[in-house]
Amino acid sequence: MSSDHRYGVSTHLFHERRLSREHLVDVAAHGFDAIELFATRTHFDYTSEPAVAELAEWLSDTRLELHSIHAPVGEGFKRGEWAGTFSTASGDDTRRKQAVAEAAAALRIAERLPFSYLVVHLGVVGGAPSDNKIDAARRSIEEIAALAAAVRVRVALEVIPNSLSNAGALVDLIEDFDGIDVGVCLDYGHAHLMGDLVEAIETLSGHLWTTHVHDNHGKRDDHLVPFAGTINWDAAMTMTQKIGYDGVFMLEVGDAGDSIEVLKRATKARERLENAFITF
Repeated sequence: MSSDHRYGVSTHLFHERRLSREHLVDVAAHGFDAIELFATRTHFDYTSEPAVAELAEWLSDTRLELHSIHAPVGEGFKRGEWAGTFSTASGDDTRRKQAVAEAAAALRIAERLPFSYLVVHLGVVGGAPSDNKIDAARRSIEEIAALAAAVRVRVALEVIPNSLSNAGALVDLIEDFDGIDVGVCLDYGHAHLMGDLVEAIETLSGHLWTTHVHDNHGKRDDHLVPFAGTINWDAAMTMTQKIGYDGVFMLEVGDAGDSIEVLKRATKARERLENAFITF
């Protein structure tokens, strides 16, 4: 596809299943440039050296870039349900350290297979207050950022619907750190759930490193293909362009039971997104 921008697909699309070569073949066949690997052991065993070596072969075969890895947020995901969530902001230090250890395990993929960003959730959505403690989040960021720097990966904190992770809170947190290289992953769908998406994009100016692109109707985190929900994508892309973002647009859509059909719709949405940019 002829485009000034680069588009990828998160393996979130195949999250219910074990990731396979065929999944990446399908992504590449629909004209996408890159993937984000969703690090959940039931989907992809990020602790397995043979699995990582196999992934490297698949990426080479399909000529897809491993742009980013989504840090683990749970032990497993089956039938739409999480098992054993991890919280980087847990007030229980044993739980917090477990979340950091899982992020560290995902980061070790970079020793074999380079990637640019580790996308990290601070805390959880809809958990107990003890899961979303700011001081615990700070400690985890410091530890994960140091581990990431050692393997030349940058940490992008994701906009998610909790008190730690709206656009303003993340920018305040990042600007309060001294000498730690941390940015933001703008999840358009999550920002839309929390209120004014265009305002959130503007708030992230200078801190936006990567993205999750999906839609919803403002009530549930549906992970719809763009233009299937209520996000004003013309306004969102115009503001994204205005703040100077020129990185990958990573579609983090759900499969709705038919991943090929979703990829076909994602291809059409990609063309519409591209048309939403203003040509100066």
